[in-house]
Amino acid sequence: MSKAIHGSVLALTLIAILSGCSKKDSGTTDTKAAAEQPAATAAQPAQPHPVPSVSPGPDIDLTGIAKAEGGKTVAELFAGKDQLAGQQVTVRGKVVKTNAGVMGKNWLHVRDGSGEEGTNDLTVTTAGDLPKVGDVVVVTGNVTANKDFGMGYTYPVILEDAEVKAEAAGSQ
Repeated sequence: MSKAIHGSVLALTLIAILSGCSKKDSGTTDTKAAAEQPAATAAQPAQPHPVPSVSPGPDIDLTGIAKAEGGKTVAELFAGKDQLAGQQVTVRGKVVKTNAGVMGKNWLHVRDGSGEEGTNDLTVTTAGDLPKVGDVVVVTGNVTANKDFGMGYTYPVILEDAEVKAEAAGSQ
């Protein structure tokens, strides 16, 4: 295996481990077969980063989450992402996943019960503290459409550098 391919495989593995988004399969990885596959080229389109595809657990109830005053729903962000790109928006939702300290930022996934599979999970980055999974938060940040971090990590819409405020229970 060439040094470039070996380095790419190691970098992808490290990113997957650090981000907590590595795929689990039913068997073991065949490293020889993986090494014999050609490396991805710039001409191949990047695959979007997977959002949590399973419904939130039974302890994460998305009912009754009110839209933030003057804000948008998650579904509205996805529907208007190109028009909203570069603008600051506010969204209220429930935290369904977190990752701390990836690429110098804290990451969270927020849902509010709007949208269909693929348009119901908003990725948010923040320099602030991470709330807990299950917390209702109000996030305000800049909309970026079609963000490509490379190595297959693309997002149709992402709220970057957001201020995240956890709400007291019952204040939604």
